[in-house]
Amino acid sequence: MLSRNRTPASPLVTSLAAAAIAACASHGCAQAQSDEGPPPRPKFQFVRQNEDWSRFRAPDDAGALDRLKHLALDGDGNVWLSLGGRIDARAELWDGFGFGATTPGNQDAFLLSRAITHADLHVGSRVRFWVEAKTAQVLGRDALPGRRRGLDLDTAALYQAFADVRLVDGDVDGDGALTLRVGRQTFLFGVQRLVSPLPWANTLRTWDGVSARYDAGPWSVTGFATWFVPVQKRSFNDSDDDQEFYGVYATRAPQADGRGYDVYVLGNSRPNVTVNGTTGDERRYTVGGRTWGALGAFAGGKVDGEVEGAWQFGEVGNADVSAWSIAAVLGYRPDDWSWSPRFFCGVDAASGDERQGGDVETFHQLFPLGHAYLGWADAVGRQNVFAVQAGAQLALTPSTSLQVVGHSFRLIERSDALYNVGGGVARTGLGGREVGHEVDVLVNHKIDRHVSLYGGYSHLFAGDGIAASGPSEDQRFLYLGASVVF
Repeated sequence: MLSRNRTPASPLVTSLAAAAIAACASHGCAQAQSDEGPPPRPKFQFVRQNEDWSRFRAPDDAGALDRLKHLALDGDGNVWLSLGGRIDARAELWDGFGFGATTPGNQDAFLLSRAITHADLHVGSRVRFWVEAKTAQVLGRDALPGRRRGLDLDTAALYQAFADVRLVDGDVDGDGALTLRVGRQTFLFGVQRLVSPLPWANTLRTWDGVSARYDAGPWSVTGFATWFVPVQKRSFNDSDDDQEFYGVYATRAPQADGRGYDVYVLGNSRPNVTVNGTTGDERRYTVGGRTWGALGAFAGGKVDGEVEGAWQFGEVGNADVSAWSIAAVLGYRPDDWSWSPRFFCGVDAASGDERQGGDVETFHQLFPLGHAYLGWADAVGRQNVFAVQAGAQLALTPSTSLQVVGHSFRLIERSDALYNVGGGVARTGLGGREVGHEVDVLVNHKIDRHVSLYGGYSHLFAGDGIAASGPSEDQRFLYLGASVVF
């Protein structure tokens, strides 16, 4: 095991990251383009290794950031390097955190910042080396439970480092291509209900191991065998041999029928867990699927829908596991309306335990981006929950969007706990099934392809069931953020 101590970064590092974002927003980060228009370029993605810069060539009058995306290292252009990075900063203001938790407190204001840089080296068409480093800082967060958590602080870390080998080239479009990946890597599957790099958290998620991806026609199939890498806030992040994560995830992109499909089998292990009174080493398997896409026209508009369901089995100690989850969303986009609105409603449900001890019926949410589905206040996880939502998305301008969503949360089983967004126990002994109701408002604004701003407000109204289990204050959450990507 490699481990070494590091001195925590000063608040100056965080301030400089925020200042860089402000300067970019003020002066603009867009690069000059030729009169013939911009060259073909891939869109920036959060998982940066999914971008393909192999065909991109910066025009003669391109700025420095464009030139970094494809640097030829030999005369034939067979060896080339792509450089990039991302800087994020977000200010958060909380009141009533944890429904009014009092240890150490429930009110605070703080600044999160994160800087990531990567190098992507291609040697011919078959070999690729990817290295990505990060630093995640927090200025403040002294008065909330957990204080400066592993979700917030990772002084200096190797985020990803892997080698790709193309075992089968496939045709010009990549059909029939097989690529092996070995090393530290992150995953984003489907719409991130179960597996996500967790972009909202400052320190992100990553795994050590091996994966292989096969692309054939509309299908993409990824198999992987890895170990989770917990964050060590001020030392090297080693993988945990007791937290295995493995499986197969297959995706069929939407075709002429407008429908897309995911099918997956996932396995994971955790040592010495306790689930509603049952304790032991856990080995759990998740089998599920998802379909999404257009459903047709209705009342002068277009209807879309999505359904995802999963079943879990395995063991916790000597007890058997049998758990489930289901999510469904129905959307409607009227034609010719101002602001191009999309209205939607949905249901998220995940099983809980009927009784303490014995066999386990509590769903394990794995590694989700629950934030996007169960409220931006991050008070509720996808375990022992029944949630309904309704909302609207509006394009106020070509570069500005508004989303307003309402949620209602209830427990599936009163004999089980209320679980938080990280899957831990938030409350036990609720006086009823009603957890609360939440309203989320989010605004996104894109300045240019490099710089974006966002902000929002969430208010979680405590339900009648919370009061019997402890403090029952409403939870209020205000945030403002900015991102620069290149």
